[in-house]
Amino acid sequence: MKAVILAAGKGTRMGPLTGNRPKVMLPIVNRPLLEHIILTLKIAGIREFFLVVGYCKEKIIEYFGNGSRLGIKIEYIEQHSQKGTADAIGVAGDYVNGRFLVANGDVIAGVQDIKKMIQTRGDVVLAAKKVADPGQYGVLYVKGNRISRIVEKPEIPESDLANAGIYVFSHAIFDAIENTGPSVRGEYEITDSIQFLLDSGYESGFVILEEWQDIGFPWHLLESNESMLEDGRDLQWEIRGEVEPFATLKGNVATGEGTIIRNGTYIEGPVIIGKNCNIGPNCYIRPATSIGDDVRIGNGVEVKNSIVMKGTHIGHLSYVGDSIIGEGCNFGAGTKVANLRHDGRTVLVELGRKKFDSGRRKLGVIMGDNVHTGINSMINVGTTVVSEGFIKPGEYITGNFTNVSSHSK
Repeated sequence: MKAVILAAGKGTRMGPLTGNRPKVMLPIVNRPLLEHIILTLKIAGIREFFLVVGYCKEKIIEYFGNGSRLGIKIEYIEQHSQKGTADAIGVAGDYVNGRFLVANGDVIAGVQDIKKMIQTRGDVVLAAKKVADPGQYGVLYVKGNRISRIVEKPEIPESDLANAGIYVFSHAIFDAIENTGPSVRGEYEITDSIQFLLDSGYESGFVILEEWQDIGFPWHLLESNESMLEDGRDLQWEIRGEVEPFATLKGNVATGEGTIIRNGTYIEGPVIIGKNCNIGPNCYIRPATSIGDDVRIGNGVEVKNSIVMKGTHIGHLSYVGDSIIGEGCNFGAGTKVANLRHDGRTVLVELGRKKFDSGRRKLGVIMGDNVHTGINSMINVGTTVVSEGFIKPGEYITGNFTNVSSHSK
């Protein structure tokens, strides 16, 4: 079986994190989200992949190439304008024959779940997940082992089965896509194409997933990063760099080649650190933290439950908690990130001019690439910072911060 992965979108609900990269290239335990999806499908037995690309496609192509590094074959199909999921799948019509698997580029399932989907008969087989808030998804209505209908984001859902964004189709789906018109949102929805097949009497089936991670918002990256580090599968807990005599490493810790952990550093795993990093002296790296390549963590810094992307420098006496920090950022000494609401309420985050409830009491900053902070800068809970942002010495910021330095304009 071949797989088509939808990787053309920007991911507007990821805020500043996708200013310079597609959503599928955001890192979890120092690997792009898309790589986790591909490796899961590979273990399930799939070796041929078609990646539907669009926004920042060169980032994906440069990283994955023809797939030989991962022991698979990859071909690329460009979706020139993002008109919806049906349109994205439709561009693969000339590339696949027989039954094939489709996966959204922002959902991760378990290997056994994927195997069950491949083995389930039907012209349309859907992955489903029981959720508490199905109205945020397409909702499946089923009779026995068959799907009767699927409704996209109903106001009053009468089922708790959400469309989990993974499908197995026969070639009949392309005829259905040809007969799919735009939805009320102006997009060509794959749920409408699926309903066309159901109404036409095609055989259907579904699999309720045991494992599922839907990476829709930035804080989902933190949750996935934490769960993958704690689970530890497919991770090699090796120290490939240098650890000075008076550094302390407890629990599962991995470092890349060329990395140095300096004296007085205290690291509590699970923590993964990339290549050529300079950590310490006298810093504290707490659990569920992923640090990319070429990162500098200075003296007296504390980092907790965060994703720090490559090339970032966090200057001495700074604190970063429950945060996502983009590539090439530079923190002035004493930069502090608040990550806890003391009133007990959950943190609200502004993304794309809309506010969303993260559902978390602890959430720090969501920061784009190449941001600079001055000494003693202060960043409030749930703040987003645009790429190239410039925070002045001693400045307090909150909400959606969009000021950039004059040299980057």
